[in-house]
Amino acid sequence: MSESPPYQLLADAVLSLHVAIVVFVIGGLVLVITGNLLAWRWVNALWFRVAHLAAIAIVVAESWLNIACPLTSLEMGLREKARATTYAGSFIEYWLQRILYYEAPAWVFTVAYSVFGLVVAATWWYFPPRRNRSKGKTPS
Repeated sequence: MSESPPYQLLADAVLSLHVAIVVFVIGGLVLVITGNLLAWRWVNALWFRVAHLAAIAIVVAESWLNIACPLTSLEMGLREKARATTYAGSFIEYWLQRILYYEAPAWVFTVAYSVFGLVVAATWWYFPPRRNRSKGKTPS
């Protein structure tokens, strides 16, 4: 049995995790806005909002510092060990180009990430997160 199947499976697992994080970042913003408009209290849970803000903050920082995403690097390393095809550029650039057939310089993605990050930060002001209320309150 060759060494490539475990590496290929690991690379696909990293890719799946990466997609899940992208969905969380984009979907999280949609949930925060929609949930607040529909009065869903859970979308303002502090743990959810902190995790969401941290996720986009990491993406923006990597972009501004010109750091390759560690998940992209890990996936590419695993694909190389599996002797599978790799791609150049960042994860987001690659998939956006594949889905939208759109090419843009890296700075365009940096601006897009930054604007998205600012919108997430604005939701903290407009829809502030809530700490868990104590369960020991007496009913009125």
